[in-house]
Amino acid sequence: MTEPGMHKGDEFAGKVALVTGAARNIGRAIALSLASGGAKVAVVTRSNIEQARGVVAEVKALGCDAEAYAADMAEPKQVEAMCDAVIKRFGRLDILVLNAAVREHVHFDEISYDDWRRILATNLDSVFVATKACLPALKKAGDGRIVTFAGVTALLGLKDRAHVAASKHGIVGLTKAMAQDFAEFGIRVNCVSPGQIDTKRGTSQERHRANPNIPLAREGTPHEIAGMVRSLCGPAGAYMTGQTIHINGGLSNSGV
Repeated sequence: MTEPGMHKGDEFAGKVALVTGAARNIGRAIALSLASGGAKVAVVTRSNIEQARGVVAEVKALGCDAEAYAADMAEPKQVEAMCDAVIKRFGRLDILVLNAAVREHVHFDEISYDDWRRILATNLDSVFVATKACLPALKKAGDGRIVTFAGVTALLGLKDRAHVAASKHGIVGLTKAMAQDFAEFGIRVNCVSPGQIDTKRGTSQERHRANPNIPLAREGTPHEIAGMVRSLCGPAGAYMTGQTIHINGGLSNSGV
């Protein structure tokens, strides 16, 4: 059976997508899903450049152009330079997917201010910086799409993740505000909020899998998240903006 979001199509033919955190897991699945729809893809990573190049090879195997870029999303100048390089390389930008994030488990009384600023810089500030850098190209595209990422941490306020929860909740508010500001330019802005997804994150992953309360009784897959992103960026998402879509197997039915 074909993975969600991986069916062949041409809805993104001639379009260019920039995907951050795209060297593995959800970001990789998004890059491949958009390429399956005909998009050219800029695959952005902080430090996994060889993995990013592997994703580029997978995108090219689908018949689409792609290139890998390295940028620390916590460093505004690196983010701006990366966005400029992508737009110069591909000549346009239609889709901006801001998936890069740091997710750490630290008790509140052990979070230093430097840790707080680093998490917010990577998760929240980067959304502002990258969107500012890409906005002229998205305006020019005339039908631009921006997808941000929150998460179940913002929805539930999970233990030992105060800094992550604050950054992700901020993304929800920023998404709603940008949707209002950018509507006049035909740019749709939506937020995807994943629950527990089967990804590789090192030792913290065991704690990530500990919640037994998911009604669907399993973790989600990266391709299930990618399928929603593809839908939001394609014709099906033409009348959606300012929304937060929760993909968490029913872990919580509350909205943010």
